[in-house]
Amino acid sequence: MEKSGRRAQPDEREGGMKVRPKRVWWKRRRVWIPVAVFLSLVLVGVFITRSPSPVGHWDSAEGQDRFLCAYQEAFADMPEVAETFDVRTDFGMVRAYRFDGDDSGAPTVLLPGRSSGAPVWADNMASLLQIGDVYALDLLGEPGMSVQERPISSDEDQAQWLHQVLETLPEEQFHVMGLSIGGWTAVNLALHHPEAIQAMTLLDPVFIFDDMPLETVVRSIPAAFSWMPKSWRDGFNSYTAGGEPVEDVPVAEMIEAGMQHYKLRLPQPTRITEEQLGELQVPVLAIIAGESVMLDSDAAVAAAERALPLGTVHLYRDASHAVSGEYPEEIAADVAEFLAAD
Repeated sequence: MEKSGRRAQPDEREGGMKVRPKRVWWKRRRVWIPVAVFLSLVLVGVFITRSPSPVGHWDSAEGQDRFLCAYQEAFADMPEVAETFDVRTDFGMVRAYRFDGDDSGAPTVLLPGRSSGAPVWADNMASLLQIGDVYALDLLGEPGMSVQERPISSDEDQAQWLHQVLETLPEEQFHVMGLSIGGWTAVNLALHHPEAIQAMTLLDPVFIFDDMPLETVVRSIPAAFSWMPKSWRDGFNSYTAGGEPVEDVPVAEMIEAGMQHYKLRLPQPTRITEEQLGELQVPVLAIIAGESVMLDSDAAVAAAERALPLGTVHLYRDASHAVSGEYPEEIAADVAEFLAAD
């Protein structure tokens, strides 16, 4: 394994697969938090604490205000928004931000992880905009500017609202890029409505190439309930981010506020099988974090290489589940190479 302080070489490979060594990322301008940390909490807590409401909602105006304050502070690190869309779907209103890029190819649609929103992509935007235009979405049924209005009860419903968003946007084809549960959301869309997808990039996706480790599920239990101390949610977020501190970081504050105050009413994502992956007829770039606590990286790499008909698999050997913030330039370079070969 490469030493953590050694400079990454773009042509390093293991068995023909590109492997990214570790970036000394604590020198970056801010610490990153994984955006799907609440996924395992759903397994142990969301159904226990259900309320009669059939749609996702805030537990209080104060909790919503706390999240929105952190959202806006984190959004300050995003580039200038060219246009804001509020797209009406069968299940609610979806917020999408468009950013002008440097190329005229198919735009990239960014899907964040659980309990977060568009601001989690701030460190990725500069390099991704060199590839082309970018849309950043707040997932429906999650904390953010999207507003769920009707129950989402199946994987088909999850695909339908996103398909309706893409149909409403002015372009006809998109490169869909998802982080963690956003990766699952992208693949689920491709299985039900692949029409507008030109290609997909999956960043350490959950429930696709491997199951969530039991240790992660167990460690999530102390942070699963809103009445637990904030420090317990911060501790779990730090665990998923490779042990990095998360206090007083706007993105981390946004995610923690969403975890505490937004009540999800979404179905448990179905584990996508290798047989289903074999049905995908769009090119897929899978980037797996070697130190992820959301999957077994070796098992995930093997499954991706085995199952994807049009797959390109990169292992970022020393990355955590916070891979998007640890390696933004490397991810953009790999995406550009992947799209050019498409």
